[in-house]
Amino acid sequence: EPVISMSIKPIDKKSENNFGKAVQRFTKEDPTYRIWFDNENKETIASGMGELHLEIYAQRMEREYNCKVEMGKPRVSFKETLLEPVEYDHWHRKQSGGRGEYARVIGVMEPLPAEENTLVEFKDVTTGTNVPKPFVPGVKKGFLDSCDKGWLAGQKVTGVRMILKDGAHHIVDSSEWAFYQASQSAFKECCEDGKWIILEPIMTVEVNIPSEFTTPLFGLLNKRSGLIIGQDGRDDWYTVEAEVPLNNMFGFSSELRGISQGKGEYTMEYCRYSPASPETQARLVQEFNDKNAEPVVKGKKK
Repeated sequence: EPVISMSIKPIDKKSENNFGKAVQRFTKEDPTYRIWFDNENKETIASGMGELHLEIYAQRMEREYNCKVEMGKPRVSFKETLLEPVEYDHWHRKQSGGRGEYARVIGVMEPLPAEENTLVEFKDVTTGTNVPKPFVPGVKKGFLDSCDKGWLAGQKVTGVRMILKDGAHHIVDSSEWAFYQASQSAFKECCEDGKWIILEPIMTVEVNIPSEFTTPLFGLLNKRSGLIIGQDGRDDWYTVEAEVPLNNMFGFSSELRGISQGKGEYTMEYCRYSPASPETQARLVQEFNDKNAEPVVKGKKK
């Protein structure tokens, strides 16, 4: 799963054909490099395993396809997950003159183990014919589609399992579509009733630096909420391994050069998703609420 995204577009519209060829080749060569269109913001997005990862492919587009691209501000891929099980029982009924819609879904949504917090799972444990098997795919699809955007901060929902235990149908008015809508409404209710948190990607960062600069390095990692997990000294060089939230790594390269007279080097790779700090969660929730707040329309004075 990619952990960082940036908007990307050719600087020259004449290069769009070459841009398409580069995307087709690079995404085929590297499954962790993805290009997709964000319908909400109407822009093309490049996703990958780090800022450097995306910059390398941008440079290759210019070098190998004569297609210079413009990259936007990096965006970290946060996730939303459930803390404890929450039960649901939703009855979807709609009648508008013709054939109606009727579906009921009963079950529980529960968190997956921490080591599976980037996955989603659907489980059908129904017995009998209350929910006919041909309608179960509608319930599953409603759940999976709902996971694309959570209700806490608009992030992708992961680390949850939806269990369908029971339900009800109507011989005439029930359909896969009706159960799809019932599933999405049940998901919404679980979002409203459940306890949710935001997860962020944690990176394993390895820094090699002259021994004389280790003190400012520890200060730099501490400032970025880094957790030191390993240290090793050899000759006049020191290696420090730490786990740092990706969201705190922007600008690290320039600061590292600044404290080490340009001698420090580092590598970074994805480690896992963990709960974000309360400050980060509050900021994301506030940004989401502000973005979705209805504009206040001032009335005209009479």
